[in-house]
Amino acid sequence: MFPTETYTARRRRLRKQVASGVILLLGNGPSPVNYPDNCYPFRQDSTFLYFFGLDEPALAAVIDVDEGTECLFGDDVTVDDVIWTGPQTPLREEARRVGVAQTAPSQDLAFVLEKASKRGRAIHFLPPYRPDLLLWIAELLGFPPEAVDELASETLIRAVVAQRSVKSPEEIEQIELALSVSYQMQTAAMKMAKPGVVEREVAGAMAGIAMALGVRLAFEPIFSIHGETLHNPFHNNVMKAGDIAVNDSGAESPLRYASDVTRTIPVGGQFTQRQREIYSIVFDAQESAIAAIRPGVEFRDVHRLACVRLVAGLKEVGLTKGDPEEAVEAGAHTLFFQCGLGHMMGLDVHDMEGLGEDYVGYTEAIRRNPAFGWSSLRLAKAVEPGHVVTVEPGIYFIPTLIDRWKAEQKYDAFIDYAKVETYRDFGGVRIEDDILVTDTGSRVLGPPIPKTIAEVEALASA
Repeated sequence: MFPTETYTARRRRLRKQVASGVILLLGNGPSPVNYPDNCYPFRQDSTFLYFFGLDEPALAAVIDVDEGTECLFGDDVTVDDVIWTGPQTPLREEARRVGVAQTAPSQDLAFVLEKASKRGRAIHFLPPYRPDLLLWIAELLGFPPEAVDELASETLIRAVVAQRSVKSPEEIEQIELALSVSYQMQTAAMKMAKPGVVEREVAGAMAGIAMALGVRLAFEPIFSIHGETLHNPFHNNVMKAGDIAVNDSGAESPLRYASDVTRTIPVGGQFTQRQREIYSIVFDAQESAIAAIRPGVEFRDVHRLACVRLVAGLKEVGLTKGDPEEAVEAGAHTLFFQCGLGHMMGLDVHDMEGLGEDYVGYTEAIRRNPAFGWSSLRLAKAVEPGHVVTVEPGIYFIPTLIDRWKAEQKYDAFIDYAKVETYRDFGGVRIEDDILVTDTGSRVLGPPIPKTIAEVEALASA
């Protein structure tokens, strides 16, 4: 937990930004797998964690902006509970640790909100991303469940996004702690990626590393020799010599800040010549994009730069033709790079996207481009000092997409389909790092994880 003043200062700033009314923040509850006593591992709501720091289930908070008061709602464990959970710290003591003087039982929450509502006061709440929270809000405030998202407070959303977007030095320290776990996960995967090994053995080893270090995964790892499937959840392929495996994985720090790193690994230790060429193109695009990041630069321009570098590299190996700038303007690059260059990162691996991706990555002036590929760009607005973003270009050969575009001869002025056909079983390459925007530029966070061809091959062949 951060020092008490960290949480009190965050809430003080939130009150100032919201200006008036009552702020309702709900923590997450237990989430049963298949019956009430068998639950998924608990993960607190990130915004509740940001402002109140308490990582226990079934809590809620009300901040009265006008009166300047704060109250945490929850129930202390009973004697019967202690039999199963052991002794727990009373809520009043937990509240004091984060600078909250007032606590109340859960049952009082509805009464407090009803009183505020009858007085005609605005009740600000965030859009819920879990069905149980949606139903809880509907019950507390007397709304139809289908109206809850529409009635969420845009004022509160914008205030939370503005504050959580800029990471403090202590938050950066937490992200780098998560990245120190990623280092161990990624280097272990490089050493394990041998012919005959099943992908799940590597994925399981990475999960074990996180657990052994007292943390957990930030998301289910993507470890696959079919890297052309961007979010591949399948881990049952047997790796063989000549394969390349995409390892997109991350850990959470003790205070739940995320890391998100991708490396592409040659199974058995050596890239083929063709793999080296594609890897080098992605590497160049990533290095160029990182070098372009500085305060005031729109991330959509960094994305565009990376796309042009990818197409220029693909032209050198004969997969594309024509002017790379014109190819990207037309959208031809999206045969090979179908997603966005990166996203904000912090307490959520895709930071704050539960509040609405457009609030996080866009502005009133910078709107989402609906075109294929561009529509998947999660972050487009100008970056600021304190932002943490991922930079993760890739090249993916997706047979289904190749077949469709080839049949349509789509963008055939820029794409050599005969050459592309020879790559249809290639798979994919992605390289990703977590980047802090500084006052003058940017820096890659965390310990250096092998990334050059020589570094990756050296570890993968060890």
